[in-house]
Amino acid sequence: MRVRIVFLLKNRGSHVPFHHQFMLAQMIKGILMKGESKTMLDYKFYNFSGLKGQTKVSRKGLHFYSSRVTLVLSSTNKEFIDYFLTNLFTFDQVEIGSLFLKPESVELEESVDFGDSSKFICISPLVLLSSSFNDSTAKRFIQPETDTFSDILYEATIQRMQEAGQFSEEQIKSFYKFQLVPDKSYLARLTAAQKKFARIYPVFDQDVKYEVRGYTFPFTLYAAPEVQEFVFHCGMGQFTHKGFGMLDVANANPSKRVLQYEFNYA
Repeated sequence: MRVRIVFLLKNRGSHVPFHHQFMLAQMIKGILMKGESKTMLDYKFYNFSGLKGQTKVSRKGLHFYSSRVTLVLSSTNKEFIDYFLTNLFTFDQVEIGSLFLKPESVELEESVDFGDSSKFICISPLVLLSSSFNDSTAKRFIQPETDTFSDILYEATIQRMQEAGQFSEEQIKSFYKFQLVPDKSYLARLTAAQKKFARIYPVFDQDVKYEVRGYTFPFTLYAAPEVQEFVFHCGMGQFTHKGFGMLDVANANPSKRVLQYEFNYA
């Protein structure tokens, strides 16, 4: 399930860096710690977007001028989402960068029906390789059109689906069909315009900074519906619980996919 958390912005014109996923990851971790549940604190099968609202760009980053700002949180685990929301709404205000945000309401995105293939867009950068201290492996560039790119994502996805414990061994074995095909015309247009679809991003884990390469482009995924649904709700690639690899269905009208969400956690 995917929910949109709506915040009131108290100080219009305030800003966050262009890439502020690490700030959101720290905020989410802090709220999970407040709940004092180690199970929820250690849970990693969730994903989230960057902040959305009316923005202007400066050298400092993104300045928000709308009265409200939205964050999308996604997971296959309703209990986890309700747990996070319950603890979030105990705060009168949270701070992201220089933004002062007051939690106001929550909207539920309607479910999506998946077939054997879907076209996705990257809401946040897609990271292929994990990282470790003083190791530059995760910054290596891999051509999206290659089988290597698709194979790495397949292995990471299957491993996460196994760890999630939501699928039987027989189901996992049946998910052998998996091919990611990038939008070649999109990549060609960016290349011709000398624009980048792959950049280096910071990731923080236990106060240690890592650097990883993230990719942002539309693609078609050929895979079982269960696999597509999993990556749609839990993200694709590495560091999904750090805000990377969030996807959305291409050509969807997000304004038609929301319902008011009532949550409670006992």
